[in-house]
Amino acid sequence: MLDSFFSSLFESSTAAAITVSDFLICIGASLVLGLILALAYMYKSRYTKSFAVTMALIPSVVCIVIMMVNGNIGAGVAVAGAFSLVRFRSAAGSAKEIGGIFLAMGAGLACGMGYIAFAVCFSLIIGIVWMLYSQSRFGEKQDDDALRTLRITIPEDLDYCTVFDDIISEYTSQSKVVKVKTTNLGSLFKITWNIKLKDPSKEKEFIDKLRCRNGNLEIAVSPQEIQSNEL
Repeated sequence: MLDSFFSSLFESSTAAAITVSDFLICIGASLVLGLILALAYMYKSRYTKSFAVTMALIPSVVCIVIMMVNGNIGAGVAVAGAFSLVRFRSAAGSAKEIGGIFLAMGAGLACGMGYIAFAVCFSLIIGIVWMLYSQSRFGEKQDDDALRTLRITIPEDLDYCTVFDDIISEYTSQSKVVKVKTTNLGSLFKITWNIKLKDPSKEKEFIDKLRCRNGNLEIAVSPQEIQSNEL
C-alpha cells in the first residue's frame, strides 16, 4: 500500500496520456507546495512581493513543463531549459534566493513526474528545516555584532592616515581604511573604515572622542554588511 502511494501517477511501460484528473492533482499540489516553500522562505527573511509570488508559482510552471514531455526523449532538454530559468532576474540574486528557486523547481519536478507524495514530503521537510535554520544563529559569526563600518568627515588640513590612530587602536581590535573621498570642492575628506569594536557597548564613547578630533563634523557608524553580489 505504501509503495503504491509513492509511485508515479504516470508509471507504465509506455508513455500514457495524462488525464484531466491527474493534471489537476499535479497542478494543485504544485501550487500548494509552492505556497509552502514561499512561506518558509519569507519566514524571518527580507523579500519583495514579486519574488515571493514568483517562487510560489515556479513549482507549477516546472510541473507543467515536465508533464507535457512525459515519456518523451525531449524531457532531458526540457529539464535543462527549465532549470536555466534561474537567471530570470536581471540582477544576480543572493545565495538564499537561488536556493529558494532550486527548491521550488525540485518540488515542481517531482509533481510533474507524478510523485505527489514525495513532493509533499520534500517540501514539508525542507520548509521546516529552512525555518529552523532561519530561527537559529546557524552560519552567523559570534563576533558579527562587533563589526562596524565607520565614516568620518574631516577638514583637509588633518592627516587622516594618523590623526585617529590612537583612538581607533584603543576601541577596536581590527581596522582598515577601505575608501577615501574628497567633497565640498576638496575642502573636506570622507574616510571609510571597516572596524571591529573591542566592546560594542562603548560605541558612543568611541564616537564622542572622534568628534573632538574631527572638529565635530559628520560621523556615521553602521553594521558591516557583506556585499550584495557575494554568496
